Amino acid sequence: MHVIATAGHVDHGKSTLVRALTGMEPDRWAEERRRGMTIDLGFAWTSLPDGQVAAFVDVPGHQKFITNMLAGVGPVAAVMLVVAADEGWCRQTGEHLAALHALGVEHGLLAVTRADLGDADLAIEEARDYLAATRLAGIEAVAVSPVTGEGLDDLRAALTHLVGALPPPPEEPARMWIDRCFSVRGVGTVVTGTLSSGRIAVGDEVELAPTGRRFRVRGLQSLQHDVSETRAVARLGVNLRGVKSEEIHRGQALISPGSYAAVSTVDVRLTDAAEELASELVLHVGSAAVPVRVRRFDNDTARLRLAQPVPVHIAERALLRDPGLQRIVAGVVLLDTMPPPLRRRGAAALRAKELIAMTDRPDPDGEIRRRGAVRHADLVAAGILGSADAGPPDAIRAADWYVDTTVWRRWTAGLTDAADRWATDHPMTPGLPRPSAVQQLGLPDPRLLDALIPATGALVSSAQGLHRPGVAATLPESAAAVLAELRESLAAEPFAAWEAEMLADRGLSDRYLATAVGQGLLFKVADGIYLLPDALSLAVDRVGDLPQPFTLSEARQALGTTRRVAVPLLELLDRRGMTRRVDNTRRVVSRTGAS
Repeated sequence: MHVIATAGHVDHGKSTLVRALTGMEPDRWAEERRRGMTIDLGFAWTSLPDGQVAAFVDVPGHQKFITNMLAGVGPVAAVMLVVAADEGWCRQTGEHLAALHALGVEHGLLAVTRADLGDADLAIEEARDYLAATRLAGIEAVAVSPVTGEGLDDLRAALTHLVGALPPPPEEPARMWIDRCFSVRGVGTVVTGTLSSGRIAVGDEVELAPTGRRFRVRGLQSLQHDVSETRAVARLGVNLRGVKSEEIHRGQALISPGSYAAVSTVDVRLTDAAEELASELVLHVGSAAVPVRVRRFDNDTARLRLAQPVPVHIAERALLRDPGLQRIVAGVVLLDTMPPPLRRRGAAALRAKELIAMTDRPDPDGEIRRRGAVRHADLVAAGILGSADAGPPDAIRAADWYVDTTVWRRWTAGLTDAADRWATDHPMTPGLPRPSAVQQLGLPDPRLLDALIPATGALVSSAQGLHRPGVAATLPESAAAVLAELRESLAAEPFAAWEAEMLADRGLSDRYLATAVGQGLLFKVADGIYLLPDALSLAVDRVGDLPQPFTLSEARQALGTTRRVAVPLLELLDRRGMTRRVDNTRRVVSRTGAS
């Protein structure tokens, strides 16, 4: 199937021509048929002489309904521009042509209708003058009269040439811009639109963008036939499960889940822009019409802030319309769907230079270089990579991120420097904590740290943090001197632990004592009680020489210490299985535990 939009001034015979070609009534509403004017989008189709199917999106020509017209032409790649021979080129024809040019439509044909009522050759010549400066310059022209049948066979032949020259649909995820939504008794919610890329099948999960809600496809219909799956390009009706028709509206889209970024801020290149742009315009993309605030960087670039998100990819075309002036004021090419904030003075000027240097097509290398680091999923959602693409070979791939090689080298060097500085500034805890490392480097994802550590070639990770191999905690000289004095005192009297007050008075804080324990210089029996590391085995030897069983008092005397030390020491020996109680007052040495 090939989908073609009509375009042209009101009452130039677009719907009449479609009716003559297809034998179908494109105007859906009774009011349209009563007034002889297309108000909303109409649809019809026909088989061409070579067997291909051409489906027409018939758009309104009246200026009042330009938003509906743009919703119809937005998702399609070909147009049938209609001009009446008895009236010639009109204002609304020009606005339709400006929209097609801004949207990048390059494939079409010119149908001069009512050839029986006017000079068709003159109308064709006039139209070619207007087309000459646009993307549709040189398209085939056909004079036709739906009333007499003159030229209808030539028009069908021209349509056959047109669809034969259309490029294949883009290799992109599925996206169907919604132009209608309604409820059918016994069926449920149905949405219609043009599937411009990808495929949709019954049973698929689809995402309603920009809401993020997901639904199952209950049924598909194309050209009034039930189908199990459809590939782009196609006019399609989709029956959705689990949603009410009033929850969906024109301008939303059905997409493959996670395949398009629903963006509310986008940087763009302006094409054929007016010298002066209002700060508030309407962006037309696909079937959506969204109010935007415009911040123009220079003549060629701008930032758009959308009133509501739209699902788009980089390099797509759209247009800006001024509803006050009632005309199209610029075409746009989407350059960045993830633009950086402009916080610093002069940031807008620098941004303009970046945008001018960008191409009008996806550039994975450039995106990674400009951003320094970017997630694979974000590149997919922006249309820069396919979901299965491996990404640029020169970029570093780590934890679902692509990192520019220059940034990666800066991070690895910075991580080593940060770890060394931390070890110097914190000798008692020389391991750089992981959160501090992430913060100091400005990593966008803590998971990147796991890939950076081995890349440094100099650091290891342990429970103490990040540090060079062999780095150990050290005490300040003053604390080390007091510790040496304590160890010397305990060597002479192994169980004569210093009082907690004395430890504090001599400057051995809990942190210093914990460091000494971690280094194996002291052993902590209980809070405020520190002995040498061999204290337990020495205590077992001494109480083992006593007549068994022994009492606390006998143990205290054998150890040469006080109850403050003896009580927690013996309880610790009990817990370790080195001694055991035989009753409430006596213990024995457990030879198995002691060994």
